[in-house]
Amino acid sequence: MKKAYFLLTFVLFSSSQQLLAQDHTGHSDSGMGAEQIFGLLEMPFLAIALVFSFLTATRLKGGKFGSGMTLLAWGFVVMALGHLHMQIAHIFNYNIFKNIFGDTAGNYIWFIALILTWGLSALGFYKIYKASKI
Repeated sequence: MKKAYFLLTFVLFSSSQQLLAQDHTGHSDSGMGAEQIFGLLEMPFLAIALVFSFLTATRLKGGKFGSGMTLLAWGFVVMALGHLHMQIAHIFNYNIFKNIFGDTAGNYIWFIALILTWGLSALGFYKIYKASKI
């Protein structure tokens, strides 16, 4: 029982980063400010969350908890790619989505990525919640 609470707390803590930095406009000044430095500092923690979410999903070997954790892990992958995109936009003033797909399509793809992250995370949490009501 304590492991389930620890797992749920860890997942909630890991996914809270997604709510902190949703702005993806590219702006850059001459030096690295605190915003850019803190943005870069969150990347290793996001990588750790990715690694442990997939390790946890693998250890659970499918089942109800494992399928929920797998959905969360894939949601974290999309979130990590979005955060990497944001850091590139903030530091190098290069918006990957807009440069590849254009202004309109790039914004839509960014929006779809956000919805996909939230959807996979919500569905994963819901499956874990349903499995915990045994």
